[in-house]
Amino acid sequence: MSRTLLVIDIQNDYFTGGTLPLWQAEQTEARIVDAMTKAREAGDKIVLVQHISNAKAGLFAPNSKGSEIRPAILDAASGAPVVVKHFADAFQETELKDHLQDGDELLICGMMTQNCVAFTALSRDADPYRIRVIGDLCSAPLEVVHAIALNAIGSKTDVVTADEIGLN
Repeated sequence: MSRTLLVIDIQNDYFTGGTLPLWQAEQTEARIVDAMTKAREAGDKIVLVQHISNAKAGLFAPNSKGSEIRPAILDAASGAPVVVKHFADAFQETELKDHLQDGDELLICGMMTQNCVAFTALSRDADPYRIRVIGDLCSAPLEVVHAIALNAIGSKTDVVTADEIGLN
């Protein structure tokens, strides 16, 4: 079974000083960086996703500091492809499928659990893959929102921890 770790929207706007800081963003980022290292060691593919807004200002405005992927993520990714999206679903109007041709299991982590993570995991375009959302590698605006979103996602697909799939 070939796995791909999909790392969604680890961008400056979601961290302290950004437009929409999330609950435990820094801790989540650190866990994701560790998981990316383990994924590489296991031979898993990594694909990054970057949200760029269609609006000229605000959250993820084009060419803004806030829209940039965090340096620690880029360093850990070392040459991984970056899929740019304009919608919550990372499959919608992107080339994501092109980067998944050799894989059959998609491990999803990132920001925000209730939005981009959920829409990507539950996308009809995700149907050909075994989807596993890594709950401890995701974040949302509030802990309660994160927990509710994981519960909802878990009613439709697998929600796991990094430890359960060997990425901790």
